[in-house]
Amino acid sequence: MQKFKDRWEIQSNWQLVFPFLGVISLLFSGYLISKNVLKSVGVENTDIAYIGLISSITIFLTIFFLFITLKLFKALATKWKVSYRWELIAIFIAFAVTGSTAARISDPIISFLGFHKETTNGFLYWPVRVLLIFPVYQVLLIIFGWLFGQFKFFWEFEKKMLRRMGFARFLKD
Repeated sequence: MQKFKDRWEIQSNWQLVFPFLGVISLLFSGYLISKNVLKSVGVENTDIAYIGLISSITIFLTIFFLFITLKLFKALATKWKVSYRWELIAIFIAFAVTGSTAARISDPIISFLGFHKETTNGFLYWPVRVLLIFPVYQVLLIIFGWLFGQFKFFWEFEKKMLRRMGFARFLKD
């Protein structure tokens, strides 16, 4: 356990929550994808092979996602200039939760405005949805960044993005 803590630069036991949540998130993502894959090929939930197949595919996808995530961590650790490696996990989780929440929140809002996926032309529906999600996402990113203890990182991230979009005159350093 100490070797794991040293690798991720974990000083306190409470920081172990981030690797734990990361692994749970990867497992859940692997499960959801494998469930949809099995549904699309016609394997029924009642088949005896279903449990073995879904377990095998879930484990494979989890290992695959973990490999990709660790490669991303290696590339982003120097670019993002975090103090400790475990903070990368917290940042990735905050991005994931923010994206999922923004997508969930935008559905009822866009329906309230009268845009429905089934009845609105895709060339109108998707740009309106993206324009609606964008400000919601920005606010949620700061909130979830704060909840995951990474407010400073996400505040700097937001300011950099807003500067690139031409809003530099509204930001004071």
